[in-house]
Amino acid sequence: MKDLQIERERSSYNISGGCTALIVICLLGKLYVANAGDSRAIIIRNGEIIPMSSEFTPETERQRLQYLAFMQPHLLGNEFTHLEFPRRVQRKELGKKMLYRDFNMTGWAYKTIEDEDLKFPLIYGEGKKARVMATIGVTRGLGDHDLKVHDSNIYIKPFLSSAPEVRIYDLSKYDHGSDDVLILATDGLWDVLSNEEVAEAITQFLPNCDPDDPHRFVHFYNCWSRAPDLR
Repeated sequence: MKDLQIERERSSYNISGGCTALIVICLLGKLYVANAGDSRAIIIRNGEIIPMSSEFTPETERQRLQYLAFMQPHLLGNEFTHLEFPRRVQRKELGKKMLYRDFNMTGWAYKTIEDEDLKFPLIYGEGKKARVMATIGVTRGLGDHDLKVHDSNIYIKPFLSSAPEVRIYDLSKYDHGSDDVLILATDGLWDVLSNEEVAEAITQFLPNCDPDDPHRFVHFYNCWSRAPDLR
């Protein structure tokens, strides 16, 4: 509903672009973590790491994107193919066999290259360089209603979902200490540090702080952000 409201109001408020969303609500003794984008939430409980979200990228949502393109091929504007190949197919490879994947495949198989396969792939690139229609690197979020493929009238919004993944953590099922934390961060953190590295930094710092200090997490952030070996 919020994404529909953004669409309705984008002209009135001159809203352009879009954003990802990661929120936490504490309700009746439970944490509800909702993620739409490539941010990440983890809980560190007694040194253990509990993932509370997963990133939504062209690679992690490949099958959903390919299925949508298969069911509604007009969304591709006759410029893209929903099939995935290990690399961009070249015209000289017509009639030859190449590995490919479709929405119903987790592994790879061979197919004979045809003219249709020469179109630009719906999902192009790998890892952080993966893009939907060579344009955007996240597949869930809010906004981006007017986003188009460069120099075309092909809208990308149909492939972007505002529906979040929601995970629930029951606080009453576990004993929690003063050093147990919930971390919410964007890809700016997770691109350079793993869950384990972040957890190690926290578990090394917090035990040395006064547990009654209301600013202990601010102190951690200030020290951590200035330490080049931790960033």
